[in-house]
Amino acid sequence: MDLSNLKPAKGSTKNRKRIGRGQGSGKGGTSTRGHKGAQSRSGYSRKPGFEGGQMPLYRRVPKFGFKNINRVEYHGINVDTLQKLAEEKKLSSIDQEVLVKNGLASKKDLIKILGRGELTIKLEIKAHAFSEKAISAIEAQGGVAIKL
Repeated sequence: MDLSNLKPAKGSTKNRKRIGRGQGSGKGGTSTRGHKGAQSRSGYSRKPGFEGGQMPLYRRVPKFGFKNINRVEYHGINVDTLQKLAEEKKLSSIDQEVLVKNGLASKKDLIKILGRGELTIKLEIKAHAFSEKAISAIEAQGGVAIKL
């Protein structure tokens, strides 16, 4: 065996369909496009969602509400979660890196500290936002809430 007698496996290749090459080919005349209508014309392209003239789904279904493009989405973490984390890992300072490392937030999240639960340790917490209840819980223990 050498390069001169290599062939593709039997049945693995096909000849392409040559359309519009005369009546004798069986694919002449209308070139497999049928008679008349938009799809038989050159340059035709069906718009996305077109359903053959039937009222398309995107127009049948009612629309309501709106999505505020200026909304800032925060990932909320409660004070009791931070308390538990600080006790287990023996931490005095908590920031985004610590939360990401312990699986409580992802790297791109904006973090907001919320006020559910009790805090019994003095903590320095860095986050993008705090609820009023969370700030008072942190400062009651002599801790610091630092906004990023």
